[in-house]
This record gives sequence, structure tokens and C-alpha cells, in this order.
Amino acid sequence: MLGLGTIRRVAAELRCDVRAARERDPAAVGVGTAEILLTWPGVQALLAHRVSHALHRRGVPLAPRAIAHLSRTATGVEIHPAARIGRGLFIDHGSGVVIGETATIGDDVTLYQGVTLGGTGFQIGKRHPSVGDRVTVGSGAKLLGPITVGDDAKIGANSVVITDVPDRTTVVGNPGHPVRIDGRRVSGPDADWIHLPDPIADAVQTLNRRVLALEAQVRALGGEPAPPAATGTEDGAQVHLLRPKHGRSPAGG
Repeated sequence: MLGLGTIRRVAAELRCDVRAARERDPAAVGVGTAEILLTWPGVQALLAHRVSHALHRRGVPLAPRAIAHLSRTATGVEIHPAARIGRGLFIDHGSGVVIGETATIGDDVTLYQGVTLGGTGFQIGKRHPSVGDRVTVGSGAKLLGPITVGDDAKIGANSVVITDVPDRTTVVGNPGHPVRIDGRRVSGPDADWIHLPDPIADAVQTLNRRVLALEAQVRALGGEPAPPAATGTEDGAQVHLLRPKHGRSPAGG
């Protein structure tokens, strides 16, 4: 059913998956390969998928979907047997991850819990995302439709992405907006979602400054004195971010 070459390929891919877990999960430091295989649901889901995908490519009936179903029940990760996944994928925690039938994932990709690579309709053919190499997708993010996510991209937690994402781009929000971190190129799956720019808060701040400027002009035209400094409760109150965008990352990035 499975040739020697296929078994060797699956074994090589599994070694890469275990190495990815050890390199990208701080909880895996000092943990042996056997323990990772037995207790890491993301690695277990990938192992099951490697086997079910190989059977699917061989045209074996029933078995690929049965393996995928059992894997979903055991790990909480649902991967269609036809999905194409490159080497070194790391699924952190794993619970709630869904990867659709026509999805493709490149090498060294990191997915966190709750990520969906899903479709948007009932059309036949390509209907799921294509994810490039070294992409990081944050917890709860939804990538929908036959979109392309470029290499080295980063998708913020709970973002909803329905359009193509260029290489080396960070996307946040619903719908997703491309942003950059402190004007620097994003690199590495450092899981630092705290320092991502917030385009909605930036827009609110811009509108707030504009309103203050217009109020000042109206007062000047009416001969009114300028108001006292803003206290947060009077006219001219400022908009304060709930979190900083700069400084050291608490995630260690």
C-alpha cells in the first residue's frame, strides 16, 4: 500500500516536524523525541496527516478520511487528507485548528491554536488559502478563500484575512490590514502580538486630533479663550492606547 520511498519520506517529514516543535516551543526544551511524539497534539496531528495524505495520493478509499477523523477526535486538529503541507510545520497547542482540502502550506510555518485555513463558498476547485514559507499565524486567525500569503508574513491573533498578503508583511484586524512593526522588517515566529500596530486605534487618534483642531478654530473665531490642559474628563480629552506599541517584547522577541 505504501512503498519504501513513501515511508522514508514520511519519516523524514516527521523528523522535521519534531525538530520544529523543539525549536519553536519553549515548553519543549529538554524534552525527548518520544515524549514529544506521545504528548504534543500538533505533532501527532501532523503524523496522522502525513500518513493519510500519502494514502490519499495513492487513491486508497476510506482510510485517509478515517485517519483524519480519528486524529481530529484525539488532537482537536482537523486536517483534510488532500491538504498539502511542507516540512517543519509547528502547530502550537493545536486545539481548534482547521486546514481545508485545497489548502497548501510551505516550509517552516507556525500555526497557533484556533487558526482556520478555510473556504468562503461552495465552488469547485481551489477554495482554500496558500501559505508561503516561514509564515506565522496567530491564535484564532481566520484565513478564508483561495488567497495567497507570501513568505515571511505574519498574521496577528484573531485577524480575518480575505485578500492576498505580500511577502514580509504583517496583517492585523478584521478585516485584516497590512502593517509593519516599528517600521522594521518582520522576522521569525516570536509570537509577539503585543507590539503589533493597531490601525483602528491609530485612525481614532487621528480623528480625535482633527476634532480638537476644529474645536480650537471655532473657539478662536468666537473669541473664546483656549480650554485648560486635557485631564481625560473635560473637553479635549485624549485617546489613550490600552497597551504600548514600543519597548521590549514580553514574549522575548
